[in-house]
Amino acid sequence: MKNSKLILAYLVLILAASCIDPYVPNLTNFKSLLVVEGLITDEDRAYEIRLSRTYNHADSIPELVDDAVVFITDDNGVKNPALNTGNGLYKTDSTLFRGIAGRKYTLHIILPDGTEYASDECSLSPVAGIDSIYYEKGEEVSGDPGKIYTGLKILLNTKNIEGPRQYFRWSYEEDWKFNIPYPPQYTYTWFNDTMVYFNSAYGQSTDCWKKNDYNGIIINTSLASQNPEITGQEILFISPALSDRLSLEYSILVTQYSLSEKEYNFWKMLRQVQEPGGDIFGAQPYPNISNVSNVRNPGEEVLGYFEVSAVARKRIFITADDLLSLGLPVYNSDCKAVRVSPDDWHIKPQPSWDEIYHSWVDMQHFQFVGPEVIPGTVIPGLVNIKQLLKFVFTTPECAACELPGSPRRPDFWIDLK
Repeated sequence: MKNSKLILAYLVLILAASCIDPYVPNLTNFKSLLVVEGLITDEDRAYEIRLSRTYNHADSIPELVDDAVVFITDDNGVKNPALNTGNGLYKTDSTLFRGIAGRKYTLHIILPDGTEYASDECSLSPVAGIDSIYYEKGEEVSGDPGKIYTGLKILLNTKNIEGPRQYFRWSYEEDWKFNIPYPPQYTYTWFNDTMVYFNSAYGQSTDCWKKNDYNGIIINTSLASQNPEITGQEILFISPALSDRLSLEYSILVTQYSLSEKEYNFWKMLRQVQEPGGDIFGAQPYPNISNVSNVRNPGEEVLGYFEVSAVARKRIFITADDLLSLGLPVYNSDCKAVRVSPDDWHIKPQPSWDEIYHSWVDMQHFQFVGPEVIPGTVIPGLVNIKQLLKFVFTTPECAACELPGSPRRPDFWIDLK
């Protein structure tokens, strides 16, 4: 999905660059252009290069480029291959190759037809560390017409920036813990004319986690003569009224990248194309900035960028208790419990408890939560139908972690609440 969005953005970029006046684009002369996405850092991990081609319709499936020869050379002439793993993805071996700050790297691509591409020689510049990540109450306008939401701003400070001018890009990964609203309490086992047997469903944890990787563009620059630091850089705004992120405990891992001036301009241009409300009819022309070109035909358009960057990371945790003093709105789940009994049908004969159960579970695909019984009734076990008040059902995503999230606790997770 990320790859598709980037390719679509590149395609819009081409259309925007080809005109100033509004027009209906004629895609009959569409050219399939190579799209290159790659990033190497100073981290100890496998690096990925993704190759694909532009497509001429938003609903099209990107054409992935397999069977190419892909490798990276450094300024000492050392060749580091990126092996084809399928679906247009090529990966380096983390045990053999790791980016080093101060070194220069070049990406090489040879397509099956022999066409050869190469990137500019890119320096892996050091990056300043993230000094702090913090949060504060704030507001944001969203929607059409604009509505003001109160929520939480996640902000970042970076100090000790060296050099006359530094360029930065940020990405982030979110993880948060939440509870499923209606975990099953009992399972319905069997029924006869007078008795129903329920087994206990207890033991299923209500703790769940969700994850989100941000694919947008956050960039900024510092000028030493004016302010040799980044202060109050907004990374994210969270409206607790619209999301369960802040309902229990939340964590964000922010990654900070060093950029060259050309790479900064590439991301700035791409962000302008992707901005909400900015379509190809209102866009001003932008140059096609890429650092990858056809070796024998430099005039051929190539999209995408080979990124070379040092990284710094920092993670923070925020609990719901931490936010109590901010007076933020509370998230209200859309989940609802449905309570039914034979008495809800004003017809004769009324449906039996068994018919109600199978109607909601088998035919309407609801999840059985458990029975409501008169006080003093002992369950699990046999329950006389005279002791039953209601059967409780809910939609599956409101009863099981696996649908809205995952029951698997992240390896890094620390319970603070």
